[in-house]
Amino acid sequence: MDDVIQRTRAEDVSCALSREMRKTAGKHEDDGTADCSTPVSASSCGFALTGCQFMTPSVVNRRVRLPMRGFAVLDCAKCRGASTARRHLTSPPPRASGNGEGPVADSRAQFGAELRRWRTGAGVSLADLAVVVHYSKGYLSKIENGLKQAHPDLARRCDAELGAGGRLASLAKTGEHRTERADEADDGEAWIVNLDGRDGSWFRPMGRREAIALGAGLGFSVGAPALARSAGGTALSVFRLQFDQMRALGQAASPGAVIPTVIAQTHTLRELARQAVGRDHSELFLLASRFAEYAGWMAQENGDERASLWWTDQAVRMAESGGDRHLARYALVRKAVVALYQEDAGKTIALSREAQAGPTPARIQGLAAQLEAQGHALAGDYESCMRVLDRARSLLVMPDDRGDSALPVLGAMHIEDPVAMAAGWCLLDLGRPREAAAVLDRQLPTVPEHALRTRARYGVRRALAYAMQNEVERACEITAELQGPLQAIGSATVAQDLRRLRRTLARFHGNKSVRNIYPLLTGQLD
Repeated sequence: MDDVIQRTRAEDVSCALSREMRKTAGKHEDDGTADCSTPVSASSCGFALTGCQFMTPSVVNRRVRLPMRGFAVLDCAKCRGASTARRHLTSPPPRASGNGEGPVADSRAQFGAELRRWRTGAGVSLADLAVVVHYSKGYLSKIENGLKQAHPDLARRCDAELGAGGRLASLAKTGEHRTERADEADDGEAWIVNLDGRDGSWFRPMGRREAIALGAGLGFSVGAPALARSAGGTALSVFRLQFDQMRALGQAASPGAVIPTVIAQTHTLRELARQAVGRDHSELFLLASRFAEYAGWMAQENGDERASLWWTDQAVRMAESGGDRHLARYALVRKAVVALYQEDAGKTIALSREAQAGPTPARIQGLAAQLEAQGHALAGDYESCMRVLDRARSLLVMPDDRGDSALPVLGAMHIEDPVAMAAGWCLLDLGRPREAAAVLDRQLPTVPEHALRTRARYGVRRALAYAMQNEVERACEITAELQGPLQAIGSATVAQDLRRLRRTLARFHGNKSVRNIYPLLTGQLD
């Protein structure tokens, strides 16, 4: 009975911690900011990537509206809140609140009845199931009677142990993740960026007419519009090198340190491409598309899925201007990644399959197949997951069939065997933490030391795999090793698995190692 009480209290503690975390995350970043009558402070700077001027923030009053040509927009909290096109650079969107008690109670009852049906059908006692999933018999009894909500991690464990083929996993949803649909991409030419070290930076695209209506005349010139005149393709080679450098920086720094520079580089390449002719025109647009695609990935890492999808659409347009029709297929892969982190298995699978349809380069097909397998894992379908992973492997080992091998490679660059790493990921979502830990133990040492983002992403899942099989000491040890990478990268996607890890470890709050590691987890999430 003491064990039942201890585990039940641990779950209640975990729920309380999660509620507190969501409350903290929901605070709006604009608290305490000035209104439109307040002059801009010298510590805030903004610029518009549309022409030739840069505004000096210390002399701009937010009420001023002047004739423009390349300007900074430094609006207030109320103005920014009213702008649907605004894109955050440094803060994730607030989370929506949960559903009412009625639907939640119905969901609990439905899952509980289905769990009992599968358990009794398999001839497994409640006590035996409790042993293999590492929860108490009393706690499982409450779930079967609709008194407790089963977390998706527990549902996946039960699904795997009872051979339910994903049926139990599909019934347990957190209901915590809500996202806005991406707005249609703006065809505007002006890109407005505000860089502020205090209150957070932001990005907003707008049409030229809107930009002219806003206006700006104060400021200083940063040069005439970019001209596509460089001897021997100097601009292309320099920006190609910068792309690799930005990718390296993105592995070791937060998105806020990467996104502003990537936006500026994308804009410059786009303007150079528009004025170039022949091969230069195509190559510059193609490289610009890679920068835009990377901006989308960093936006997702920053917790802004709407901005991520907007940048992905921009990348497709630039690629098409450069003669590449295949990036549109890869855009579906990126959208499938967004759906995966929304825990939408059906959408992940559908987008991945669409990306594999028609004449598509083998690498894009392989990456899409890998995402499809992860979608099947999320749905609890082991057989489909393993089958599609085999197809992904066969596609990703095929010779590079890209039209221009000088372009940056799409997808992960720091994983020696991406399909094996994906298998470890999938096994965890399939409720097979012991197998997942074994795979991740083999694969993590192959990731370069400098790839902090990749090491953190899979390292947290490795720690979670050990925690889910009650190897708490090992889970805490792995988490402690990730302290440096986690503090450096500031990843919204990794934070999702950190929340799962914190929730799982909360069940063992009496453990000394858990008490020692908990401040690290709390500091990364709150």
